[in-house]
Amino acid sequence: MPVSEELSKSWSEAAAMMDKGDNNLALEKLRESWDICENDSQKAKTLKMAGDAGTILGTENPDMQRSHWRKALKSYRNSLKMDPKNKDTRKAMNNLSSLMDANAISRGAGLQLMDEGNPTPFGLFAIVAVMMVSLVAVKIVSDMLTEEEGNPVVSMDISYVDSDTGQRTMGTIEIELYSDDAPKHVENFLLHSSQGNYDSTIFHRVIEGFMNQGGDIDGMNGAGGNAAKWFGYCNGESRSSSSACEQSQWTVPDEANNGLTHSSGMLAMAKTNDPNTGGSQFYIVPTGSSPSHLDGVHTVFGEVLSGMSHVDAINNVVTGNNDDDTSTSGDQPIDDVRLITAVVIE
Repeated sequence: MPVSEELSKSWSEAAAMMDKGDNNLALEKLRESWDICENDSQKAKTLKMAGDAGTILGTENPDMQRSHWRKALKSYRNSLKMDPKNKDTRKAMNNLSSLMDANAISRGAGLQLMDEGNPTPFGLFAIVAVMMVSLVAVKIVSDMLTEEEGNPVVSMDISYVDSDTGQRTMGTIEIELYSDDAPKHVENFLLHSSQGNYDSTIFHRVIEGFMNQGGDIDGMNGAGGNAAKWFGYCNGESRSSSSACEQSQWTVPDEANNGLTHSSGMLAMAKTNDPNTGGSQFYIVPTGSSPSHLDGVHTVFGEVLSGMSHVDAINNVVTGNNDDDTSTSGDQPIDDVRLITAVVIE
């Protein structure tokens, strides 16, 4: 679909404002542009431009850096959900993520440009507050001013033997969970974490350049691990009642076609070759890995916010067959990669 003359003009005006350093005005122009976007591609470009403006604002305003950069990151992420193959947006988001890491800014949620497809007109707050005096208007202003709750975050304390030093290393990995994209998987992961089911488990399977797999809350060898609650499935088969099978057979229905894809830092559900067979096991994709053959098959439901250096170090640990268990096919770490605790922090 061709871009309307009105939207094209709006984008050009926003770009000109950014070139002049008027990034706040550019954001206002982009918010106004949202209602005239006619498809996801146009919305994705609008969000990408908003991310660019927010990145610059954060660079220019150290006191507001955290807020600007978190909003910008949210805009990039939402843009990629609508246009996941856009390399320019992916590159811009990765560059911003590096800046945030360098400045010790957690990639948590803040106020965002768009909320479920609707613009949040921050620049109009004061005008609305002054002009609107009815109770309805007050409620609208209050809702707009309220910071969004954001996605939940789980913090994992882990330990592993570093392949370079030979010393056991402690670290923390924080993972943001995408509730809107995979609500059942996120709920399942949060329940396992809050109930302590992941505590004192291991990453039983590590394949260099591919993924780190853990979460087997039973035998810790990749053969076990059920869903944390009844989601309507027994070993991948839909059932009408939780009494249709033992709790050990409860599984999570697939949510793999949610637009999220496998790339560095993504969290996904491990399962058998059959659909709807996820339980408690999960895997994390290390830097440089992009197993796209799993897209649309295994549900991606989260992303590492901090601690990627530990994810990558774990992916390089020494592996081999366990004398007592050949099920890992040489992918089990020689020295345990321990998941000490998993705690819901947001």
